Amino acid sequence: MLDSKLLRNSLDIVEDACKKRGFEVDLNVWKKLEETRKALQSDTEKMQASLNGMSKEIGKLKTAKKNTSAKEKEATTLTQDIKKKSSKLDSILEDLNSFSLGLPNIPDPDVPVGSSEEDNLEIRTWGSIPEFDFQPKDHIEIGKLIGGIDMEAGSRITGSRFSVLKSDLAGLHRSLTQFMLDLHTKEHGYEELYVPYIVNSDSLIGTGQLPKFEKDLFKIEGDENYYLTSTAEIPVTNMLRDQIIDSKQLPIKWVSHTPCFRSEAGSYGKDTRGLMRVHQFEKVELVQVVEGGNSEAALEELTSHAEVVMQALEIPYRVVSLCTGDLGFSAAKTYDIEAWIPSQENYREISSCSNFRDFQSRRMRARWKNIDNNSNELVHTLNGSGLAVGRTLLAIIELNQLEDGSIKVPEALRNYFSKDKISLTESE
Repeated sequence: MLDSKLLRNSLDIVEDACKKRGFEVDLNVWKKLEETRKALQSDTEKMQASLNGMSKEIGKLKTAKKNTSAKEKEATTLTQDIKKKSSKLDSILEDLNSFSLGLPNIPDPDVPVGSSEEDNLEIRTWGSIPEFDFQPKDHIEIGKLIGGIDMEAGSRITGSRFSVLKSDLAGLHRSLTQFMLDLHTKEHGYEELYVPYIVNSDSLIGTGQLPKFEKDLFKIEGDENYYLTSTAEIPVTNMLRDQIIDSKQLPIKWVSHTPCFRSEAGSYGKDTRGLMRVHQFEKVELVQVVEGGNSEAALEELTSHAEVVMQALEIPYRVVSLCTGDLGFSAAKTYDIEAWIPSQENYREISSCSNFRDFQSRRMRARWKNIDNNSNELVHTLNGSGLAVGRTLLAIIELNQLEDGSIKVPEALRNYFSKDKISLTESE
């Protein structure tokens, strides 16, 4: 959520930011609501001052043992009028809050301006794009050859864009998860969390998925306003909601492995083959919480931690800075880490690392106690995938394929998986 002072005093900055994002919003609605709020608040304050004066006058009359019925009747009428005005003011404040919840974050000044992923800025690359002396297969073809991916079973059990991993690929998926968790906890200093996979609407409002993006979520039937979490960012970051953190606790670094559930509304026909874009997948999520002045450095650090995973698994990748038009709703700045996918002959996103500054913490009322000036200040929040497990598995399958369809297991995983190769099934 944006600072209300920014909206009141610098609406042009918000208007410019929305324009750069390609975000359609009628800020005249906010202007009219704010004008109404000011008028109602001014009227209410004046009426309350009159009522206070009237109460003092009634007190004096009673002390002098004079008749107060007329004044008391006038005070009763004024009290009723104040209640009516206050009710209208509360309604306007709710409308202002709802409107503000629908406004995206302000991009950082160094975020490239653009309208789509074509305008993202490449920051760096790592690794060499492999050259095969045979025609490489995609991960679905390989998965069938080794008896490890069954999209038909996923569709039968649930529906389209669900999958079943079997045998060695199921084990490699599990090994990947454990490898990532061990790396981030033992080498990078993150505290591991196990969190609920079901979240309430307040949590989704806190991190910015609601109210605008409900269509992308799976809602659970009932009266509780429960949803399946679309990313571990939601339950982990909401650990801070309505909390005031001691300065000694900062910086906070959390890591959590969770399944993620997304309806992928609006993405029909895009990446529907295989594991690239499915309704259920798993991530190892990194979250950092820092003082305001430290979030830029924290974003660089968090991104480097996700890159370490890529390098350990020998996955060639590039890091891009997302342009304004490709930036997520809550993010002020995002680096995408994109893995090279041989079957697509292109880089594809495998991790997004974002600095939200105080956008989420204002929505969550997450603060830290600054002992230097004895004030409660908003924390800055950051998160990133370290990594998306399914897409990492996809990249490993395609990058480590052999001509017959078998797969070399990356050396970093061999202590977890206890094999150096996944071979074809006996029937092949």
